[in-house]
Amino acid sequence: MDTKELLKKVRKIEIKTRRLSDHIFGGEYHSTFKGRGMTFSEVRQYQFGDDVRSIDWNVTARYNEPYVKVFEEERELTMMLMVDVSGSELFGTTNQFKNEILTEISATLAFSALQNNDKVGLILFSDQVELFIPPKKGKTHVLRIIRELLEFKPTSTKTDIAEALKYLTNVMKKKAIVFVLSDFIASDYERTLKITGNKHDVTGIRVYDKREESIPNLGMVQMADSETGSIKLINTQSKKVRNSYAEFHRDRVNYFKETFTKSGCGVLDCRVDESYVRKLLGYFKRRG
Repeated sequence: MDTKELLKKVRKIEIKTRRLSDHIFGGEYHSTFKGRGMTFSEVRQYQFGDDVRSIDWNVTARYNEPYVKVFEEERELTMMLMVDVSGSELFGTTNQFKNEILTEISATLAFSALQNNDKVGLILFSDQVELFIPPKKGKTHVLRIIRELLEFKPTSTKTDIAEALKYLTNVMKKKAIVFVLSDFIASDYERTLKITGNKHDVTGIRVYDKREESIPNLGMVQMADSETGSIKLINTQSKKVRNSYAEFHRDRVNYFKETFTKSGCGVLDCRVDESYVRKLLGYFKRRG
């Protein structure tokens, strides 16, 4: 992708996702993810109805009339986007690939954080951490994240969610809002997620294509594993083969939902041909 084409794509995503975050998600994001706590702002004269527990006795004694402490919500937060860039994300049977939806959702979340003056960071992962962009504020930074999501070429096609979560725990010392975006065709990340969930506010967003749920009866078909690159001849006429694949897929989805829920993390499903806007908004409202 040349620079001109890349900038055009970045601009297109910016226009679409910024409009969504400005008009739809900004307020919902703010009310869903509260600040770290209350911080002292100022003192003012006591007014009828004020909580007597907030009286500042030192200032009251100095001026010989009651004064109260005023606190404000400490708003600044850090959002970390953890995005799966393995081979299985380059799949789609409708008008969009999974990785395109992952990019749009990530951009929408990043602009929602930007609107609230929060920091945003990015981790791109396969079976290793491919790229880490430390959290920062500002539009220029968010646009850089979008550029990386659009043009980054991973060195591996496989997936290891546990490895990515371990990396996050090591680099993020303070609590962060974490969105893990993947198709979650993976396993063995339960223990690591539990540790991460105890420290951070984690949500798993599963982006999938309906064609991944089952294999149609098409006779003998050559199939390539997008993560390992291996090619096999599969007899899709066999009911046993079709049932076995459907069961494998169900097991992975159930593992994702159960593991995230048990670890106290949020869960969101988004099919590529459905509106992620409605899904995100519904999730924010349920959590708010």
